[in-house]
Amino acid sequence: MPQNTARKPTFLSRIMRAAVLAAWKAKGWRVVSGRLPREIDKFLIVGAPHSSNWDFVFFLGATAEFDIEPSFMGKHTLFEGWMGQFMYDMGGVPVDRTKRANYVEQVADAYRRADRLALVMAPEGTRRSEGEWRSGFWHIARAAKVPIVITWVDPERHRIGFSEPYMPTDSFGRDLTHIAAFLREHRPDYDRYKVLEAQAANLIAAEEDA
Repeated sequence: MPQNTARKPTFLSRIMRAAVLAAWKAKGWRVVSGRLPREIDKFLIVGAPHSSNWDFVFFLGATAEFDIEPSFMGKHTLFEGWMGQFMYDMGGVPVDRTKRANYVEQVADAYRRADRLALVMAPEGTRRSEGEWRSGFWHIARAAKVPIVITWVDPERHRIGFSEPYMPTDSFGRDLTHIAAFLREHRPDYDRYKVLEAQAANLIAAEEDA
């Protein structure tokens, strides 16, 4: 898998990045709490809600505030042909999602091969999620031995904030409890975060009964 951190922006990717940053500013988006850790070379950025296909645009604007180039996972076929260089330039990490491929190990390997990598993931999976998170991000962070930066997002008020880097433990339930508590701290009445809190509590109960 090629490294995606040594970027040589094409004209198209420069235009796209400029347009994204212009949209970020025009919409009045602001980072209102926390920061992204420039002193850490590799980490995983996770956040919710995943409410729009434009979510990565907002993250791109937020990461620019800290001079960090974010990356994202993309289907490996998108990196073929004329589109390939553009995908790499924008921070894409190709992943084969067929049944025979272990995508967690693929992404962990991308972390090992890269000098710097700040991967953005939406653990809710789809915009139709009611708020529960899938565990893929947690397995990736553990396999790659990188910290997680939790991100809360308020799309209605165009605000975003970050946690301190958090190293995952050996308990998904315990880590999800920590994540839910951070998110509820910043948006205590948001329904999806309440769903996540309930999911974390159920996982802890299941772990204690095992």
